[in-house]
Amino acid sequence: MKKRIQSYLLYIDKLLSEAPEDTDWDKEIEKHLNQIAFFQHERLIHLIVFALVAVCTVMCILAFVINNEIMILPLIVLLFVLLVPYCMHYYLLENSVQRMYEQYDEMINKKESYFKV
Repeated sequence: MKKRIQSYLLYIDKLLSEAPEDTDWDKEIEKHLNQIAFFQHERLIHLIVFALVAVCTVMCILAFVINNEIMILPLIVLLFVLLVPYCMHYYLLENSVQRMYEQYDEMINKKESYFKV
């Protein structure tokens, strides 16, 4: 997924900087909105999984503190090993979708005067 997102962002950046005059911006914007929807769905799913893993990690830590059971420690370590990559991947998804919003604004600006931050 990381490679797909980064490749797509580069493709749109290149399109915005080197697009020929006869580019059909309506068609490109429609395709871009479709990709944004795909990545937003992916972002939502990963947020849910990330939150569940984080909740399970906290519950295991609390169980360890309350019960002082050493057998819970490997589970806590395993959950932390899962939590860190999920956090990094969700960070990538969130920032990429935010960048796609900016690209969308730039695409609209190519067509007509529009909102710009």
